Amino acid sequence: MIDVAILSVIRRWHLREGVPIREIARRTKLSRNTIRKYLASGVVEPVYPQRKSPIKLDPFADMLACWLEREAGRGRKQRRNWRQLHNDLRALGYEGSYDRVAATFPRMAAPASRSRAHQPRHVRAAEIRAREAFQFDWSEDWAVIGGERCKFSVAQFKLCHSRAFLLRAYPQQSHEMLFDAHNHAFAVFGGVPRRGIYDNMKTAVDKIGRGKERIVNVRFGPWLSHFLFETDFCNPAAGWEKGQIEKNVQDARPRIWHEVPGSRICRRSMTGCSDAASACGARSSTRNIRNAPWPVLAEEQPHLMPAPSPFDGYVEDTKRVSPTCLITFERNRYSVPASFANRPVSVRAYADRLVVVAEGQIIAEHARLFARDHSSNAARTVYDWRHYLAVIQRKPGALRNGALATFPEGLRRLQSVLLKRPGGDREMVEILATVLRHDEQAVLCAVELALDSGTVSKPHILNLLSRLLAADVPAPIHTRRAALQQEPEANVDRYDHLLGDRHVG
Repeated sequence: MIDVAILSVIRRWHLREGVPIREIARRTKLSRNTIRKYLASGVVEPVYPQRKSPIKLDPFADMLACWLEREAGRGRKQRRNWRQLHNDLRALGYEGSYDRVAATFPRMAAPASRSRAHQPRHVRAAEIRAREAFQFDWSEDWAVIGGERCKFSVAQFKLCHSRAFLLRAYPQQSHEMLFDAHNHAFAVFGGVPRRGIYDNMKTAVDKIGRGKERIVNVRFGPWLSHFLFETDFCNPAAGWEKGQIEKNVQDARPRIWHEVPGSRICRRSMTGCSDAASACGARSSTRNIRNAPWPVLAEEQPHLMPAPSPFDGYVEDTKRVSPTCLITFERNRYSVPASFANRPVSVRAYADRLVVVAEGQIIAEHARLFARDHSSNAARTVYDWRHYLAVIQRKPGALRNGALATFPEGLRRLQSVLLKRPGGDREMVEILATVLRHDEQAVLCAVELALDSGTVSKPHILNLLSRLLAADVPAPIHTRRAALQQEPEANVDRYDHLLGDRHVG
């Protein structure tokens, strides 16, 4: 078929510039008959024949049209939906898909189909009881914590049959918070339901497709494969499809959060926020809910799948260690061993902690911080004195002027005594270096014994440490030596026998 642009050029050359057909054929490499045909037809653009690909529904199209005309005259409750029509066609030999049947007559699909959201309430309840579903949603609340008004996110679960619910508070809505909340919920409920009803939250859905089609994100997919339950995402802006949890969000604020003493909970770390969530969860488990007594949960638990091991729900990111052996995560800094300075490491963010991994090994672990310094709004730094042992061995003066202040109580008392002496910083470093070779608790015990005795010196502490370690050495196992059954014999004639004929006497 000739191109539209070439057809325009042919018409311009011949009709306006008077170029002969032979010359046009030479320029365009087209047949002269083809050029004459398009010039004689007078069309300004080629007409392509309409393409029609045969489909499996063609033999049943007339029958389906008759069925739809008949269904249109029936009442709403007596109509067959598209799924029933598809099953009837399959009984007659149709081998195509349901989507092809529904897409053939799109204008008539709406009256014949019924969504789950518009089904009667008793029908939806029966379906929920059969599938043992649960609903999940996030809510946001405020509380005065540590003298400051803070916002926190609440993960809310509710079993659709027993109406049992669980609340757990987090500083933010992220993947690791979502995974941690489900680990706790399934452990409390005693199993995993068959289906979970969600809205289109960003921590789960990357793209909303047609109908119920959803493209979940990379981390959400393995999590579903671990717990083995189906996901049912609501239509956009259709909160009534998970009405139980929406009502639970409204009830939780006046009935639970306003009664919890959250203003006296210090949220300086993730631990404080978890304590607040545990308190709210305990109160919710003892509250009687109208039309849903808690004994119903015991009846539903045998139908749940036993909960597997908790999902290792972390979000991994790559960070580069600074020359001062620190990494920055969410505007706060955390220490790593000095041997990894100026090197990239992998940071695994959990709901309550950070794990630093390098070369396939865990090299550091810290409690996760979610807030900055309240007084100056500056970044907070978490040190681990064990990470800087290699540095202070080369620079003992760092004990006097460095920012390390995370020693245990016994080591801080020892430091205050030794640094008053000349060369005490070197002795302190050598005592700290024993942690690299021996158990830390044994070293701390030796330091405490030395401080209690009043004789604080490096030789005395090392002597106490050696005594503690010697007491823990197990007794040697004595075994009876096996005796030889045949004593070796010195006989040089055997070597001559091995030489055979080559032996020269």
